[in-house]
Amino acid sequence: MDRATDPRPYDALLLLSFGGPEGPDDVLPFLENVTRGRGIPRERLAEVGAHYHLFDGVSPINGHNRDLLAALRADFAAHGLDLPVYWGNRNWAPYVTDTLREIVRDGHRRVLTLATSAYSSYSSCRQYREDLAAALGTLAEEGLELPRVDKLRVYYNHPGFLETMADGVLTALEGLPAGVRDGAVLAFSTHSIPTAAADTSGPPEGHGPGGAYVAEHLDAARWIADAVAERTGVTRDWELVYQSRSGAPHIPWLEPDICDHLRTLHGKGAPGVVMVPIGFVSDHMEVLYDLDTEALTVAAELGLPAVRSATVGTDPRFVEGVRDLVLERAASERGEAPRRCALGTLGPGHDLCPVGCCAARTPRPAAAGADSPYA
Repeated sequence: MDRATDPRPYDALLLLSFGGPEGPDDVLPFLENVTRGRGIPRERLAEVGAHYHLFDGVSPINGHNRDLLAALRADFAAHGLDLPVYWGNRNWAPYVTDTLREIVRDGHRRVLTLATSAYSSYSSCRQYREDLAAALGTLAEEGLELPRVDKLRVYYNHPGFLETMADGVLTALEGLPAGVRDGAVLAFSTHSIPTAAADTSGPPEGHGPGGAYVAEHLDAARWIADAVAERTGVTRDWELVYQSRSGAPHIPWLEPDICDHLRTLHGKGAPGVVMVPIGFVSDHMEVLYDLDTEALTVAAELGLPAVRSATVGTDPRFVEGVRDLVLERAASERGEAPRRCALGTLGPGHDLCPVGCCAARTPRPAAAGADSPYA
């Protein structure tokens, strides 16, 4: 078999995502799944649920995952990569436990996982690994033969992600009025998390203020800003900002909030802004509401010209990047030394999450890492 298309030892790829409601009756049960064990008041769930009801109770994330699933299958087939692709979610159907059960019953024993989150943190990496471990525990209780499950490295700095994001910014700039385009600034937006979770994100040796979560976002944003400057001949001010805070008011979360940042930009006389959803792979609910609805409304009220650039979605370069990551990891598992593509200054991430990586406040078993009970 040609090494350029050889997935061995893997015999299946699992697309693992967050999940989302697909109708009004799904909204509250979905939010209860997401927040189970956290003591979130029902009134708060109803408040968040109202965001979904603005879109008929349907999150676009499942539709985007279906599209990505189809794109990956088509790309693999077109390039001779014989690797079946499955899809499972953490918080809504198809649930990851059901999908892993299907994978096992189909006879697969080495599973590689692509999580639809590109960065290092508890909520964007380890929590996915914990849900994989919980699913494997359920299969073990059912007496099924457990597969070996691994996870692709974080891919925030892979060319398939960053180059696609940069082109999205260039396209978005064209949507601003010509008179403000050259003076427009960039606001790179990602999901806010508690500062304590950020500080312990990534391997233990990198723990500290912001941890890997902030460092990775800053490195990605810097690369995109530089790429846009090179293409346009204009060096722009930029900042990493945050959105979608959901925690108790007394707990510190990463700031500034995107809406507060827009007000600051207006106060400083910025002529325009491109909001870059750098922390998101697809246009799911938090992009549609927090940026396209809430933030753009604030910008309009301020009279600040603002546009939002695209997420990578199913762009062929991103899909090709996933294929590259799959073949890279497969070659590494075979004991080879594949070229590991990465842009920016931080270099490619680890294949195997070390002990203490993205530490949890309440430790739970996590698969696909050095501390996995299912190695």
